[in-house]
Order: sequence, then C-alpha cells, then structure tokens
Amino acid sequence: MADKIIFTGTTHVKGGPNGYARSTNDVLDLALPQPHPAAENLFAAAWSACFIGALELAAGQRKIKLPASPEAHTGIEVLNRDGGFVLRARLDIEVPGIERDVARELVDVAHSICPYSKAVAGNIDIELNLV
Repeated sequence: MADKIIFTGTTHVKGGPNGYARSTNDVLDLALPQPHPAAENLFAAAWSACFIGALELAAGQRKIKLPASPEAHTGIEVLNRDGGFVLRARLDIEVPGIERDVARELVDVAHSICPYSKAVAGNIDIELNLV
C-alpha cells in the first residue's frame, strides 16, 4: 500500500543578516538574522505542536475527554560533544484535569505516535516529563 500524504509543510529560508523563513501558505513569516537560535525554536515549536496533536489523538482513541487543552513547554539545546554538535530535548507536558496515571499513559502513547518523536528516537537525548 502506498504512503498517503496527510500534509506537506513547505518553507523558503534565506540565510545572512537579512535572513528569513517563510512558509508557502503564509502561516510562517519570521526574520532570521544571523546569528540566531531560530532553528532550535522552530524545531521546539513544531515538535510541541505535533506532540499535542498526538496526545489528543491518543485520548480520542481511548475515549478520554480532555477537560482542558494540553500544553507543552519544549527546550532544544545544541551541545558540543566530542568536537561535534548534537541536540538534546526536554519536553514538559501538561495535561490538566486528568488523573496523573492516565495523563502519563497518554504522554507515553503520544510519544510513540508523534512523527517528530519517532524521527529523533535514538538520535538525541530526550527528557519527557509530565508536569
């Protein structure tokens, strides 16, 4: 069975002192002057948004009604390790109004569903916290 494309995000990025990132659908339009940590911020935002969607999907699959919107506070760090650059991530996930053990299960399932989590699995250090 062939892959079914659900969505394609497309951006154009220009480097340098007048750098920018723009999406083709006009949702994203950011200045990226050098030097900048924008890539890490963009990755954190994209991963967080995807993770929240995965968490909501996991809740729906289990017939759990979320009384409030979940939130993610995600940090992406660039480290110099052994003379090269690597990433490290910390995701602090809030699932308000849900019992802690149920929320933890949803967070763990979301981590297994989220394409960003899958993409970095085994490639970077990830700290996944329920707060």
